[in-house]
Amino acid sequence: MASPPTGNGAGERRDGRDRASDEVRRRLALALDVDDLVVAQRLAQQLAPWFGVAKVGLELYGAAGPEAVGALRDLGFDVFVDLKFHDIPTTVGRAARVVGALGARYLTIHAAGGQAMLRAGVEGLRTGAAEADLPDPVALGVTVLTSEPEANTHVLHQRVTAGLEAGCGGFVCGAPDVHEVRQLAPRAVLVTPGIRPAGAAVDDQGRVATPAGALAAGADILVVGRPVTRAADPAAAARALVAGL
Repeated sequence: MASPPTGNGAGERRDGRDRASDEVRRRLALALDVDDLVVAQRLAQQLAPWFGVAKVGLELYGAAGPEAVGALRDLGFDVFVDLKFHDIPTTVGRAARVVGALGARYLTIHAAGGQAMLRAGVEGLRTGAAEADLPDPVALGVTVLTSEPEANTHVLHQRVTAGLEAGCGGFVCGAPDVHEVRQLAPRAVLVTPGIRPAGAAVDDQGRVATPAGALAAGADILVVGRPVTRAADPAAAARALVAGL
C-alpha cells in the first residue's frame, strides 16, 4: 500500500463540491453496519466523496445477502466483505469462492482457524474471482478483535505467521498492533478498525485510535462506522474526519 497521503492535503474541490483526494478515499472504508440495503445505499452515496471502500459486515449481509456486494460495486466502491470466516477448511474454501465470484475486493477470514483453513479461504477467494474474470482479491486474516482490551503478543505472532504461510495478502489488526504486525508482514495490507475521532464515544471497542494516529502507526486502510454513519450529519462528520488527516 502507499504511504499516508501528502502534498496538497486530504481535501480538495472537484465539480463544485468538497471531497477527499482519491488517495485518501482508497484508504477509508465505510462500515455500513445497518440491516437495510436501501439505507446502506443511501449512506454510501452520501459519503462516497470521502470513502472509496464500503464494508459489508454480518448485519448487512444477513439482511441483504450477496445483493449488497453487487449494489455497492455498482456505486463504484471497492467492497470489503467482513464475515470473518471460521469453519472447517472445505466450508471456508467454498464460501470464499462464492464471495470471490461476487466481486469483493477484500474478504476477512479469522486467523484463529489455523493455516489450513486460511489457505483454503485464500485459494477459494482467488478461484471465485478468476472464474468470474475479476481482478485478484485480497484475503485478510483477522488477528485479534478490537473489542479485546489488549492483544497477546504470542497469539498475534502465531496468527500473522499462519496467515502469511497461507497466502493472506493482508491482516485486520488494532492500531496498537500495527507496528508489531508490520515487522512480521512488511508488504501486507493492514486494515485497522476501531477508528474514532478525538473525543468520540468508544462504544464497545477496547482498542481505538484517531484516524491520524492509525495512519501514523502504519495502517493502510481505516475502517470507520458509527462516528460517521450515526452522526446527526454524516457528511459533516466525514468532512471533519478527513480534515483531521
